[in-house]
Amino acid sequence: MLVAASLLGALYLSWRLMAALDFLYPAFYEIADIGAHIDKFGPQNRYKRGFEQTTRHEREALFAAIAAAVRNQGRGLEALMYEDADGREMGVLLRPPEIIHLRDVARLVRWLEIAGLIALAIVSFQIVFLRRRKLLLPRPGGMMARVAVGVGVITVAIVAIGPRDVFYAFHDWVFPENNQWFFYYQDSLMSTLMKAPFLFGYIAVAMAVLAMIFLWLIFWASDWATRRAVTQRAG
Repeated sequence: MLVAASLLGALYLSWRLMAALDFLYPAFYEIADIGAHIDKFGPQNRYKRGFEQTTRHEREALFAAIAAAVRNQGRGLEALMYEDADGREMGVLLRPPEIIHLRDVARLVRWLEIAGLIALAIVSFQIVFLRRRKLLLPRPGGMMARVAVGVGVITVAIVAIGPRDVFYAFHDWVFPENNQWFFYYQDSLMSTLMKAPFLFGYIAVAMAVLAMIFLWLIFWASDWATRRAVTQRAG
């Protein structure tokens, strides 16, 4: 149970750090060639005009505003506007179906954050329990090896099924049946801005790497705390 709770807690810490860094959108903007993507699909949008006239700074600010709103139960999404390079308002960024979807995402994020906090609390209680019983944990390297095997199996399965198919299946399973979650670039400035789902792949990799770092730190801290209690008793 400690390993599962630690993994969920590590993912939560990774999420919080990525959120504080705007999910590295400014860095991935270049890597994912989002600028060229917007230049191509902005003019093709069937509902909004002029998004290709926005600056990179404006696009980064809009992404940050959407991310902040999602972490704040979706508040403020309907008020987001986009401006051209001269600061002239071009219109409202999001259409009603996009706002509904982002609010669905906000509810999911809220529950996952609660689960992450509970997981960290469980880890803390388990460490206290093990210290009082003077019980030792396996070494951090051994626990990380077990996690690595599990992650490897999951990764192979995702690659075998197809990342895009897994992504779509996850959305079908998680979000309400009647709420739209798939948006063509020609219909959605949100999808165009994010170059969905490609940007999410970069974010997922970054979160996974950070989660493994946090997981190692949790295992190391747990090992140090329990072994210190045993050493003090022996002394």
